[in-house]
Amino acid sequence: MIQVELPGHLRDLARIEGDVVLDVDGPVTQRTLLDALEARYPALRGSIRMHGTLKRRPYVRYYACLQDLSHDDPDQPLPEPVAEGREPFIVLGAISGG
Repeated sequence: MIQVELPGHLRDLARIEGDVVLDVDGPVTQRTLLDALEARYPALRGSIRMHGTLKRRPYVRYYACLQDLSHDDPDQPLPEPVAEGREPFIVLGAISGG
C-alpha cells in the first residue's frame, strides 16, 4: 500500500478526508502511482497532470524521502521506502512571486 499526501485544495476537490493509501499494480513509478490515484479519484484528472500529455502541471511538485522528484522520469521507480509504504509520496502546490 502506497501512501500519498495531497494538499488541502486537492483533497477538497476530490472530497478526500486525510491522506490516501493506494494499491499500485506493477512497478511503483510516478506514472503508475498517479494513474492509480486518478482512477480512484477521477475529480483529480487534469489537476495534477495535464489532460492529454499527462505531464506534471506547472506549480505542482512531487517529493519523497526528502527529495524533489518533480523532474524525474515518470517511469523511473520511486524510492524503495515509498514502494514499500514506509514513506509517503507527497504532491505539493508550488508558489511563485516576489
